[in-house]
Amino acid sequence: MKILHQDRREGKIKIRIDNLDDLWHLKNIIKEGDVVSALTYRREETQRDKLRSDRGEKKKMRLDIEVEKVEFHEFTDRLRVLGVIIRGPQDHGSYHTLNLTEGDKLTIIKEWKEHELGRLKEAVERSEEPLITFVALEENDTTIAILRQYGVKEMVNLTPNMGGKMYDSERLSKDDYFDMIIKKLKAIMDPGEPLVILGPGFTKEDFFEYCNKHHPEFVKHAEVVPAGEGGLTGVHEVLKKGKERGTLDGQRMGYESEKVEELLKEIKKDGAYAYGPDKVKDAVERGAVDTLLILDEQVREELGERLMKRTEELGGEVIVISSTHEGGEKLDALGGLGALLRYKIE
Repeated sequence: MKILHQDRREGKIKIRIDNLDDLWHLKNIIKEGDVVSALTYRREETQRDKLRSDRGEKKKMRLDIEVEKVEFHEFTDRLRVLGVIIRGPQDHGSYHTLNLTEGDKLTIIKEWKEHELGRLKEAVERSEEPLITFVALEENDTTIAILRQYGVKEMVNLTPNMGGKMYDSERLSKDDYFDMIIKKLKAIMDPGEPLVILGPGFTKEDFFEYCNKHHPEFVKHAEVVPAGEGGLTGVHEVLKKGKERGTLDGQRMGYESEKVEELLKEIKKDGAYAYGPDKVKDAVERGAVDTLLILDEQVREELGERLMKRTEELGGEVIVISSTHEGGEKLDALGGLGALLRYKIE
């Protein structure tokens, strides 16, 4: 993400979207009632068009919409921002959806909160970081996934006995299978980017040695890690231990998970904590909250908005936790709201 222009007095920030993580950050920044301006496509309508069923082609134009709904479509790499047109060449008062993707530019006009500005700054700082790719290997199954800032995204799943003549399991050698994996990796990552090879048994070591011999550029920054299982289960197992090895350093997902684990430790030792809507609300009103943890799904709720605003007014930190990773699932089980307190509330 890159900030192209900023006018804090008018609450305007112009942004260029550089990657999929930027879309995720914007999903947690753009709220109902904000105004978003961007180039989009819409059919030009004249009075004659309204009388005809066959309407003209879409034209490119800039529209400002007052936001009512924001949707992050991970599998199509799009952020959909739905709202009412308030400025533009036509159709004022009509609904329109902005479909935003990599390379698009948009201007957000709103009353910016500190946690939103912090998230924006974080997205800018991390936009140039390389992605971490995982290859989870078992004897008969391979999963390739990448670690995005909001969670793990599975990219490929391969099995040596896919069926069909080309992948006849009786004729497919281990080298052929490894070549299949490397072909998929070439489409996903650039040589020299961080790579974690994991799984049970010795297949992971065999794959590393094969790459080291035939494609050393792909394992220049590779790490071979044992795991009890393959697949996404193995990836998540490795991620839990990743902080110890530095795998998660600087990753948003790791930061969020660490904060949720910190809350769980406070709960276990009966320390300075609160969780659930009622207890967190009470702690916020007392001014006891040092760090508010709120699930992304709660951000647009009236209570969530009020708690975030009040926490920031009293000098506390607000962290929005993604619901797409295990840390978010644990916070969801606690009611979607948690707080690390300045002091224990009896």
